[in-house]
Amino acid sequence: MQHSKSNNRYAIVIIGILFFVFGFITWLNGTLIPFLKLACELENDIQAFLVTFAFYMAYFFLALPSSLILKKTGFKNGMALGLLVMAIGSVIFIPAAQTRNFSLFLTGLFVQGAGLAILQTASNPYISIIGPIESAAQRISIMGICNKIAGMLSPIILGALVLKNASTIQEKVATATDTATKENLLNELAGRVITPYAIMAVVLVLLAFMIKRSSLPEIDTDKADANDAVYVEKKSIFQFPHLMLGVLCLFLYVGAEVMAGDAIGAYGRELGMPLDETKYFTSFTLFAMLAGYIVGIFTIPKYLSQQKALAISAILGSVFTIGVFVSEGYTAISFIALLGLANALMWPAIFPLAISGLGKFTKTGSALLVMGIAGGALIPLLYTTLKDKGILSNHTSFLVCMLPAYLYIIYYAIKGHIQRKPTTVSLNTSDKKKSYEMQETTVGN
Repeated sequence: MQHSKSNNRYAIVIIGILFFVFGFITWLNGTLIPFLKLACELENDIQAFLVTFAFYMAYFFLALPSSLILKKTGFKNGMALGLLVMAIGSVIFIPAAQTRNFSLFLTGLFVQGAGLAILQTASNPYISIIGPIESAAQRISIMGICNKIAGMLSPIILGALVLKNASTIQEKVATATDTATKENLLNELAGRVITPYAIMAVVLVLLAFMIKRSSLPEIDTDKADANDAVYVEKKSIFQFPHLMLGVLCLFLYVGAEVMAGDAIGAYGRELGMPLDETKYFTSFTLFAMLAGYIVGIFTIPKYLSQQKALAISAILGSVFTIGVFVSEGYTAISFIALLGLANALMWPAIFPLAISGLGKFTKTGSALLVMGIAGGALIPLLYTTLKDKGILSNHTSFLVCMLPAYLYIIYYAIKGHIQRKPTTVSLNTSDKKKSYEMQETTVGN
C-alpha cells in the first residue's frame, strides 16, 4: 500500500506524540522506585524493583494478545485502545495512594504496561513500514527523540512533585517516635502522586479520542504478495531465525536500557549518595540517549547501515560497562549515564532488522519482539537480588547483568540479523514439490 509523503509526515507526527507518551510514563519508574520504597515502607531494593517487574512483565503477557487485538481493530483503533487501558492504570494509582497499598500500585503499573504493550505492538512496526525499511532506524530515531525528551522531563517533574525534600522526610520517618506521626508523614507523601496521575489519566483519554478521530493511514501487512517466494515457503513465524534471535536481542537490550535508566539511582544509593541527588540520575542517562538519537538521524542510513550502528553501539556499551566496574563514585555514575548513548540506536536498529521480510507475519513478529521487553522486568531484578542477597558485590552484579547482554548484541549485529530469503521458486504442478535456491541477504547494507 502506497502512501503520499504528506500522509507519511502526518503519521510520523501522530506516532511522535505517542512515543512522547511512552517515554513520559515509562521513565517515571526511576522516580517511583525510591518513592514507593519510602511511602510503602519497603525493606529492600528487591521489593522496590518489583515496580519495573510489574510494568515490563505486562509486555510479556499482553504482546501476543495485542497482535490478535490489532488484527481485529487495525493499527489506529488499537493505538486508541492502548491509550484508554493506560488511562485505567493511571486511575488505579489514586486508591493505591490513598491506602498506601503497594500491591495496588503494582496493579496500576501492570495495567499501564498492558496499554503500552498494545501501543508498542502497533506503533513500532507502523513507523518501520510507513517508509523505506532501509531508513526505518532513522524514523525510529526521531521517535526516540520524542520518547527520551519526555523521559528526561518525567523524572524531573515527578521527582519535584513527589520527592521534594525526600531526604528530610526519610529522616523524619526514621526518627519518628510515635506511629501516628509516622503514618501522617507517609500518608502525606503517598498523596503527592494523586494529582499528577489524575491529570495523566485525563490526557490519555483525550489522546485516545484524538487518535480515533484522526486520519492516520492504515497499513495492511496481512496481504501477502503472491509473487514473493517467502509467502510460498514460510508457513510459520518460527521459520524466521533472524526474528527469533532478534527477540532475545531485544530482551537483553531492554534489560540493559532499564538498568542504565532506572537502576542508576539504586547504584548511586549503594555508593552512599543522597536521595535528593539520585532521584535525578535517570535524566542524565536519557540526556545521553537523546544525543545518541540525534547521531542516528544524521548518520543512518547515509553513513551507517542499521546493523553497523548496532554493532558500534554494543561495543560502546561493553566499554562503558567495564568503565563502571573499574571506577567509583561519580565517575561510575557518569559511565552508567553514558550507557544511554550506547543504548540509543539499539531499539531503532534491532526492531526493523528483526521484522524485515516478515510480510503477513509482521504483527505477530512485532508482538514477539514486544514480549522481549520483559528483559526490563527480569535483568534489573537479577541485579538487585545479586547485590542485596550478598551473592556478589554491587560492582560485580552490575557487570554480570550488563556485559553478556552487550556481547550478544554484537553477535546479532554482525551475524544474527542475517535472514535467509528465497530468490527463486520452482513449482512442480504434478506433485507440488517445491525447490528453493537460497541466498543470504543482509538487511540495511
